[in-house]
Amino acid sequence: MYTKHFGFKILPFENVPDPAFFFDQGEHARVRSRITDSLNAGRGLIVVTGPIGSGKTTLSQMIKSDIPSNIKLIWMALPPGGSTDLFIFIANELGLKPSTSEMVFLLRDIKNALLKINSEGSKCLLIIDESHLMGDDTLNGLRLLNNLEEGAAKFIQILLLGQEELMEIINRPEMEPFKQRIATLENIGKLDSDRLRKYISHRIHIAGGQPSIFSDTGWEALRLAFGSEGTPRVINSLCDRSLNFAFEREQQTADVHDVYKAAQGMGLSTDIFHYVVELKNRERKKQAAFITENDPIKKEVQPHKTVSDMQLETGQSVRKEPKISLLESILDKKFPSVPRLILLLSILAVILSFLLYCHIASPSDAITCIEELLG
Repeated sequence: MYTKHFGFKILPFENVPDPAFFFDQGEHARVRSRITDSLNAGRGLIVVTGPIGSGKTTLSQMIKSDIPSNIKLIWMALPPGGSTDLFIFIANELGLKPSTSEMVFLLRDIKNALLKINSEGSKCLLIIDESHLMGDDTLNGLRLLNNLEEGAAKFIQILLLGQEELMEIINRPEMEPFKQRIATLENIGKLDSDRLRKYISHRIHIAGGQPSIFSDTGWEALRLAFGSEGTPRVINSLCDRSLNFAFEREQQTADVHDVYKAAQGMGLSTDIFHYVVELKNRERKKQAAFITENDPIKKEVQPHKTVSDMQLETGQSVRKEPKISLLESILDKKFPSVPRLILLLSILAVILSFLLYCHIASPSDAITCIEELLG
């Protein structure tokens, strides 16, 4: 694993309810404080709900570690199948050996045991996890247990932890008698974007690492993966996978590419993908700007400079000589005063006259005729 590679003492993102990693900030701290106050005040029935992976079990483990030694704790990882099973389990935890499964006798024996505990200055706390799995009969049994009291003092305190479906069960009309007996009702929500980085940094710190194991792009990718909210369990999984990918690449930090690869297998990669594309576009622009700034000046090969070119460069005036054909030069010398167009037309008329004459006089040998005329 990556523990030694990143300098951790223990793995930071294990999805186990370890009280050492409890995030005592935000809603988690508030709910813990409320539960502790309710227990200290002797309130009977406390209900805590929250989405899957929100840290309810870790909270319950933290409550267990908080309770003083004079409190008798009865812990149930799963709810029983019915009220009878509930009573038998509690009786066994209290050191009783029920001789019957009749509810009335079970309740009598449990009450007597609880009276003895209270008379000795102690209390009893029942914690049931995954309470959303309870049926109506079990909830009714808990209601009967909650009724065990003497004056304002409850013989047993009950803490139920479950997913949000638990409230759907409790809010049904037939559950109104149970709902009215809830002394404290709390809900653990998801971690918002402000708490996300603090939560991850907290776990890294507890494990003996530094938050810098995630680069700036890695932190931004984690934020984008969860948007406005995330649950601790999913956050732990993504961080663990990201660090594994960075470890496999022999990198000292986990960056956006590691988080993106980890998020792909968890359905959290959409916003990170757009961020990766944006980073690539930025990099291309930087490279283009660098090449432009550092590209050596290419000297163009200069053509051979003529006298006219040099005169232009020095600012001297250049007189452009007009191009004159050979025929025009001859005509200018022999007939300087005759307009060129009239002279050309006259010459053309003479030539045509010769051709016409020779064609009429000797059509078979016009060339010989012309030679004789010119001869």
